[in-house]
Amino acid sequence: MSAPTTTSNERLLTPGEVATLFRVDPKTVTRWASAGRIGSIRTPGGHRRFRESEVRGMLADLTSEATLPTRHP
Repeated sequence: MSAPTTTSNERLLTPGEVATLFRVDPKTVTRWASAGRIGSIRTPGGHRRFRESEVRGMLADLTSEATLPTRHP
């Protein structure tokens, strides 16, 4: 069974897959989507799916922020 894709052939991730990438609970991902922190698409059955490019971009931003050296006055 292949992963769902959008019309642009981009892979869509489930809340569980996104949660694994961020190391959080899937319910946290759903709360992020409800709060507008991450975009989501609804399937005809009402399930949330997330664009892989957006998720990877968010992860890259968070990773780069976490690895920036801290500045001491």
